[in-house]
Amino acid sequence: MSRTTDQPVRGVALVAGIALVAMAVLAGLANFGVVENLVTEGDAERTAQAVRGSEGLFRYGVAGLLLVAILDVIAAWALMVFFRPVHEGVATLAAWLRAVYAGVFTVAIAQLAGVPPLLDAAGHPRADTADRLHAEALMKIDAFHEIWDAGLSLFGLHLVLLGYLAYRSGHVPRPLGVLLAIAGLGYLVDSLGALLVPDLSLGAAVFTFVGEVVFMVWLLARGGVERTRTA
Repeated sequence: MSRTTDQPVRGVALVAGIALVAMAVLAGLANFGVVENLVTEGDAERTAQAVRGSEGLFRYGVAGLLLVAILDVIAAWALMVFFRPVHEGVATLAAWLRAVYAGVFTVAIAQLAGVPPLLDAAGHPRADTADRLHAEALMKIDAFHEIWDAGLSLFGLHLVLLGYLAYRSGHVPRPLGVLLAIAGLGYLVDSLGALLVPDLSLGAAVFTFVGEVVFMVWLLARGGVERTRTA
């Protein structure tokens, strides 16, 4: 057996891998490091004080999440090109699912972008008006999570299709295809569970995300590199 490299395919594999790694880092810093760190669930006043006291950081967090949405589109294109030889129709559908998810995610981020103006307006008027604006700001943050959670159902379907393509490809390890499909099912369970049962948080994706991590590493290290028999 000898190793051969398809340079164009290797290129899109690297684009996809780099985009996925950058997304993971940015999303972690922006969501968990900034947004979740400043928001106190159910406490509008405390959340308002925290966000107003770190408004610049909050805005950077929103900008970071917008970059994640852009990288999602780039990753969708690169993965479509990478898996197109396996099945063009399924690869295209998977790309569109991720692109639409990125659009839904952008709508969710727009809710966060509306928080600082509300809190700025709440800094001057009467106390009763300030309380109302603080409550509206927290509602926007809650809407961000709800819209994002709903959009993750599309992302889950995207991963399931990627798992199918990886399994059928012949050059991606089949166990990796299975792990990707399991990761997608985890997002579907979480998203649909939250939709059907309010306030339900199963957290399945916390345990099933392994396939995404392994896939990122594989794309960077081996994506586009195939083994063929020598004469």
